[in-house]
Amino acid sequence: MQLFAGLGNPGPAYALHRHNVGFMAVDAIQSVHGFSPWKARFQGLASEGRLGGAKLLLLKPATFMNESGRSVGEALRFFKLGPDALTVFYDELDLDPFRVKVKHGGGAAGHNGIRSIIAHVGADFRRVRIGIGHPGHKDRVTPHVLGNFAKAEEGRLADMLGDIAALAPLLADGDEARFMNDLAMRQQEV
Repeated sequence: MQLFAGLGNPGPAYALHRHNVGFMAVDAIQSVHGFSPWKARFQGLASEGRLGGAKLLLLKPATFMNESGRSVGEALRFFKLGPDALTVFYDELDLDPFRVKVKHGGGAAGHNGIRSIIAHVGADFRRVRIGIGHPGHKDRVTPHVLGNFAKAEEGRLADMLGDIAALAPLLADGDEARFMNDLAMRQQEV
């Protein structure tokens, strides 16, 4: 059993924010792979299904970004899973837009959702960092992160989310190198 958690803020007002790209990623996985409908569980929305041979729970915490760890921790405890069974999808300022990197462990790098998860379950979990780009100056970070993707970016966003969903079975199988390589190859074709 694995837990794939996407980070974001609940509600339609936040739906297209760059900060919600983690929600968008797990929504794409849920849709492409025919997971169960979303239902309220673990202080969030959860959906169950399979990727390859792995049984998976997708989770979108409804605790707002800064308290994501409450929801994620509750789900891990319920299934008696450690942080090694957790993959978190979230926005990353320090990556170019639509660039995706996978890493294990580390600090929060200023991301409050990751900081909350570390506080609740420890730092040793897999992270799928989805680039949203930096606006250039720290005074513009909050409006950038809490702003919608631009109309001109929507095609690239949809392509990237579709690619993440299509390649998600590689993550479930633990083949992060192939996931990142195949994703990079798909993105070059655009």
